[in-house]
Parts: sequence; C-alpha cells; structure tokens
Amino acid sequence: MKSTASFRAHKVVEACQEIAGFSDNPAYLVRTYLSPATRRVHDFLRSWMDRLGMRPSIDAVGNLRGLYPGKRQNAGRLLIGSHIDTVPNAGAFDGVLGVIMGLALIEGLEADRLDYDIEIVAFSEEEGVRFGVPFIGSRALIGDIDAPLLQLTDPRGVSVAQAMESFGLNLSELHAALLNPATFAFLEFHIEQGPVLDQLNAPLGIVEAIAGQSRYELTFHGKANHAGTTPMSLRHDALTGAAEWIGAVEQQARITNGLVATVGRLEVTPGATNVIPSEVRLSLDLRHTDDATRHAAADDMEANGRQIASTRGLQLSLQKKLDQPAIPLDRGLRDSLAAAVAATGRDGHRMNSGAGHDAMVLARKLPSAMLFLRSPAGISHHPDETVLVEDVQAALDAGLYFLKHLNPPPTVQKNL
Repeated sequence: MKSTASFRAHKVVEACQEIAGFSDNPAYLVRTYLSPATRRVHDFLRSWMDRLGMRPSIDAVGNLRGLYPGKRQNAGRLLIGSHIDTVPNAGAFDGVLGVIMGLALIEGLEADRLDYDIEIVAFSEEEGVRFGVPFIGSRALIGDIDAPLLQLTDPRGVSVAQAMESFGLNLSELHAALLNPATFAFLEFHIEQGPVLDQLNAPLGIVEAIAGQSRYELTFHGKANHAGTTPMSLRHDALTGAAEWIGAVEQQARITNGLVATVGRLEVTPGATNVIPSEVRLSLDLRHTDDATRHAAADDMEANGRQIASTRGLQLSLQKKLDQPAIPLDRGLRDSLAAAVAATGRDGHRMNSGAGHDAMVLARKLPSAMLFLRSPAGISHHPDETVLVEDVQAALDAGLYFLKHLNPPPTVQKNL
C-alpha cells in the first residue's frame, strides 16, 4: 500500500495526464489562450480548490486563482503557480505541473494554516501561441496589459480584447488582477525542459537565473522568376539568401559561449516548385543569461544578414517582436529552496534556465524562485514529455519543508 506522500505524488502525475485530455484538437494536445479547453481545465482545478477549502476566482485575463488563508487576517501572501496553455502537439506536464504541485502542497498541509496566505494561480497564457506574444497571464499581475496588446489578433482576426469578452471576462476589471499588496514572493515548480538534470541524475534543480530572450521576424525580399530559364548568375533568390544567413546564425551561436539561436519558422513565397522564391519570412529566437552578449549577437546577425542580402541583390527587413531581459531570481529564496531540498536528503543542482517562464515576469515586481524537476531524456514540447513519480515526491517533500519554514519579511508585515 502506498504511503500518503507517495499517493500524493502519483495523484499529481495522474492529474496532469487527465488535464492533457482537455485539448483544442482531438488528435493531439494543444490548448491556446481562452479556448473552450481552458474552461475545462478551470472546472477541474476549481473543483479541487473547493475540496481544499480555498476561495477560487477568475480574473480579467482568465487566470484562475485560489486563496488558501493563513492563521490570521491581513497576513502576507505567497503566490505559487504556472501556466495552463500549451504549444501545439504538447506534452502533459509543461506548465500544468506547477499548478498541480501548488494544490498538492496545500493538500499536504492537511488543513494546517500557516502564518501567511497562499494563493495558487493558473496563468491562462504563457506560450504566446494564439496571439504571438507570451506571458499575457502573468503580465496582468504586474500591470503590463496595454492597449496595443489588447488589439493584437489571432489568425482568425479575433483580437485579445474580443477573446476576453467572448470568454465572459470584463476588461474594466483589469486593475483587480494586480498582485495583492500583501504578496511577498512567487514560487514556480516546472519541468526543466532540457537534459541537464537527467545527465546529472539529479531529481531537482534550483534556478539561479532565467535567460533573456530576443525574438525577431525577418524577411528576405528577392525577385520571382522562371526556375528553368533564369541563369544562376542572374537570380535574386530570397531562399538561398535566407539559407546562407541561417547557416551563419548557427555558426555564430556555436562559437559564442552560452548563446542559443533558433530559426524555427520559415514561410516561402510563392512556394512553387518551378518558381524562384521572391520572399522568405523567418523567425529568430536568441537567448543568453547576459543581455549584453545577446544584444551584441543580435546586432552582428542583423549586419550579416544585410551583407548577405546586398551581395545577392536582395533586400532585408527586420522587426523586433520581443526583448525580454535576463532575470536573476531572488538569492534568499534560492538559498531557502536549496536548504529545503537538502533537508529532505536529496541533491539540488544550481542552474540557469534557457526557457522563459512566468517567474521572469513576476520577478520584475516580486522576489521569485523556481524549482525544476528533471525532464527524462530532456524531452519537452513533445507528447513524450514526462516526469518521474519519485522526482515529484522529492519536489513535494522539499516544497512542504519550504512552506513550513518560510516567514513573511517583516517589512511586508509592517505595511499591511
């Protein structure tokens, strides 16, 4: 028979797998911002919150939030959460695991009340799939939802504002989504989404910093012509220019320590077998924990692209879509997490995160920390993404120790 703790770890895994069935597409898992599948996740999580005696609510951008009050009124507040949207053809644990972990920790308190409140948040959007801009859910908590964001449209022409209204949300209540003034810290549990912990055979990782990100959309403009009658020396082939540039991007990233660069999307026009491509649109994703290194690399790649275009008789246009600075997470919370992991007899590896997370948004306003769980084989953003039950158990044990030994800062208590 499983122990209570072991049963809870299995329950976390099973809950994530059940939620993976709530998809926008019956053939594979994809759950975008405020889709009907989002409402099914809300219903599942709200029912769990109700059973735990929490106070659930949905804010103006569709974040589901549940409050577990502490021993006394006007206590400080710890925020725990992650996101519930997914990429296309996703796995079951990215994001959702962090929400379920929060609820499992509340359950693990066994109705005990702490000296502070705990608020669990299921962020409605983090991946940026539907509207091309990530972190809508967490940005609402720090007051970073503006008119240009609300006017963005999805491929069907539906704006962010229209999507919110269709979901039954009230834009006039955006101010109510802001962090409660008593909130003193944010904690996010998340799968690593990479191979580091798996290679080290380490169950948990304490995140020290989250890499900054730059995202660009570039277009190489050439000239379409007949593929059979146009000599090679007289072509203005946008695709060959883009291909040369992509190879140069890879080479620069390989020789720049810590830099990762990805061209993940390519759109070729007119896209016919016997027509020289006249236009190629492509994406560039750059990440590094040092902003100066990342920005310098972006400048070099743009200059190289313009040189390639000029040599080939092409034009290059470039638009910056995102510039998210690198974020060091709170040293005190990192040390507290490391102490909690050590107290349970496990090893916690100190590491950086190459992926972006809601914690990097909250950290702009709030001391924040992240605990990674090992990703077996380093797989994520794929149906084979998984976690080990024993790693979930390790994270739950460390999380409970962390909660029971955490005290709100005196400055927070004085300001209440």
